[in-house]
Amino acid sequence: MVKTSGRFIKSLKVGLMFLAIIWTVHMIQWVLNISFYQIGGVYPRTISGMPGILLSPFLHGSFMHLINNSAPLLVLTVIIIYFFKDVATESLLLIYVLTGVMVWLFARPVYHIGASGVVYGMVSFVFWCGIFVRNIKTIILALIVAILYSGMFLGVLPNQEGISWESHLMGGIIGIFVAYIMRDKIKSLDPPEQPKWEDEEPSRYFFDRDVFGEDSNDDNYWRT
Repeated sequence: MVKTSGRFIKSLKVGLMFLAIIWTVHMIQWVLNISFYQIGGVYPRTISGMPGILLSPFLHGSFMHLINNSAPLLVLTVIIIYFFKDVATESLLLIYVLTGVMVWLFARPVYHIGASGVVYGMVSFVFWCGIFVRNIKTIILALIVAILYSGMFLGVLPNQEGISWESHLMGGIIGIFVAYIMRDKIKSLDPPEQPKWEDEEPSRYFFDRDVFGEDSNDDNYWRT
C-alpha cells in the first residue's frame, strides 16, 4: 500500500509540475501583455520554427485554451506514469518530441501552439495499449479514456478555424506508433496472473470422493 501510494504521489507531482510550468509561462505573457508564439511556436518546415517542437506545448493562446488542456494533461500524465511506470518516461518523451516533429513536417504554414497535440498522443497511447497488449489493466484503461475523451476524436477533422487539427491528428498517430513499439515491453513487464487454483492444493471434499462410487464397501444402496 505504501509503495502504491508513493508511486501515485510521484505521478501526481510530475503532472502538477508540468502544469505549473505552462501556467507560469501563460501568466508571464498575460501580465506583460506579450506573446511568445513567434519564438516558441511550431512554424512548419522553417529553421526558425524548429524550437517550437520542444517549446510549443508550453504556449497557449488564451486562458480557455490552457484550461481545456490542463485537466486531461494532469489525468493522463498520472495514468501513464502510475500504470505504465516502466515505460512511462520513454513513452512520454517519444510522444512529446515526435508529435512536434510531425507537426513541423506536415502541418499548414502557420504557428502551432498548445499542448493539445501531446494530449491527443497520450489518449491515443493509452487507448491503443488496450488494443495491442490486451490484458485486463490496459483494456480497462482504454475503456476509461474512451469514455472520458471520446469527444476529442472530432478534433482531428480538418478545416477547423483557429484550431491546429494537424497537432491533434499527428499526436493521435504518434500515440498509436508508441503503443505499438512498446507493446512487447509492456507485456513482459506485466505478465498475466496465473489463476489462483493452479497454485492451491486440491480442495477437500465433505465426503470422500468415492463414497458414492462403485468402490464403496457398503452394499446397502441402490445403483442407478
